[in-house]
Amino acid sequence: VGVDRIVLIQMSFYEYDHSYMLRAMREHPGTFSGVGLIDYRAPQLSDRIGELTASGIRGFRLHSMADSDTWVDDAGMHRLWRQAAEDGYAICPLINPTDIPHVDALCEKFPDTTVVVDHFARIGVSGTIEKDPLVGLCGLARFPNTHVKTSAFYALGKKTAPYDDLIPMVRRVLDSFGPERLMWGSDCPYQVQNGQTYESSLALIRDRIDFLSDSDRQWLLRGTAEKIFFA
Repeated sequence: VGVDRIVLIQMSFYEYDHSYMLRAMREHPGTFSGVGLIDYRAPQLSDRIGELTASGIRGFRLHSMADSDTWVDDAGMHRLWRQAAEDGYAICPLINPTDIPHVDALCEKFPDTTVVVDHFARIGVSGTIEKDPLVGLCGLARFPNTHVKTSAFYALGKKTAPYDDLIPMVRRVLDSFGPERLMWGSDCPYQVQNGQTYESSLALIRDRIDFLSDSDRQWLLRGTAEKIFFA
């Protein structure tokens, strides 16, 4: 489908062992960038961040799971966000709609930190596009360093290609953030399971949205990810 560069995301079941991803990055220089996992409560947090970023990691994913309500006041989380701003890497929250206020509060505390919210903050995972969480997600646009992944279409709304039911949500985030702060993502390997395909995910942005200009598509499909993860 014409993809020649990929941002690899550390899989949670590998936890903090990044050896597989880092090996792929070393063996294919320029093809892969990476987003890692970090224990933000570890005593040697700064050292570990330095090791991973020196290996080509350009961002760190946060899993909300059960403790996102502690993020705003956690000293380790503050160190992570502060160092991200200082060293120029991204914080990438994988969150549910109920976690948006926690990310909002951290963006308020650390507005210079580059943030990439994964998968529309999973708005639509219940089968419908909830308006209130979408207002919260779009509210993050007031922080100029915050971005959104338009991704994981297989998991949102009707969860069936060609995913046209998600187009209004794409329009809302585009109107709020602009194309320079949105990026498409496949969310493989999940996007290629149960009859879903990589091509159909790409085609939604590439072919099926008439309000996107050619420039908009270039930002969503290439430019924004390039700016954050490859520059």
